[in-house]
Amino acid sequence: MRARAGAVVCAAALLLAACSPGGRTWPEVLERDYPPAPAQRVPVSGESGGSGASGGDGSTVPVADLADPEWLRDTAERTGIPRRALAAYAGASLRLAETLPECGLGWNTLAGIGAVESIHGSYLGASTDADGLVSPPIIGIALDGSEGVMEILDTDEGELDGDVRWDRAVGPMQFIPTTWGDHAQDGNLDGRADPHQIDDAVLTAAHYLCESGGDVTTDDGWTAALGAYNRSVSYAHDVADLATSYGAEPDGAEPDGNAGPGA
Repeated sequence: MRARAGAVVCAAALLLAACSPGGRTWPEVLERDYPPAPAQRVPVSGESGGSGASGGDGSTVPVADLADPEWLRDTAERTGIPRRALAAYAGASLRLAETLPECGLGWNTLAGIGAVESIHGSYLGASTDADGLVSPPIIGIALDGSEGVMEILDTDEGELDGDVRWDRAVGPMQFIPTTWGDHAQDGNLDGRADPHQIDDAVLTAAHYLCESGGDVTTDDGWTAALGAYNRSVSYAHDVADLATSYGAEPDGAEPDGNAGPGA
């Protein structure tokens, strides 16, 4: 199944808690309407018998090199996710399976978020090169307090989003500058964290989800993680539907890896 091109929610206001569904308050949203946690899938590692491509936690290997190439090929063909984006989702899941195993975050949840936020880095004609850089850069709308978005005055002097008056969400996983500054990760091990580089962006999203939700294989943990990422209930349903679809196995196939409730 291919990602739905129209599934960009709340005008890319990710990580803002900016989208107030139906005018309801956040405690009310937590009490009802949220989807259950989709089964979390950990992909096949690039090294048989272990999660890290080099043994240990794989921390000396870029996340894009952690997943098994055959698994990437077959899963990209099955799901329609571009292989370079899929490598980032799978590698981030494998990295956290070693470094934060109690979280249980699957590649399919990361892919669901990537689909909703930027159509896997392809929104408005953007593309991801072999090095993982998404160009032209994906920049969200100005967070100027207009209907449906928060008002956030510039916090980074336009360094990440090019706007010296208002903040904007940036990159394939759509971070606002302050959240990026607090949680940025270097997924491709080039010595810097760049929200427009897909490995860095996806690994940062993975850490943020795990820090926010704890065990995301549980309904409560997954709800807390997605709620921290974006408070919209419709957003959570879109991500859950996509994560479930991406994580589904072809008839007769064995599961990719670990699974959460309902697998």
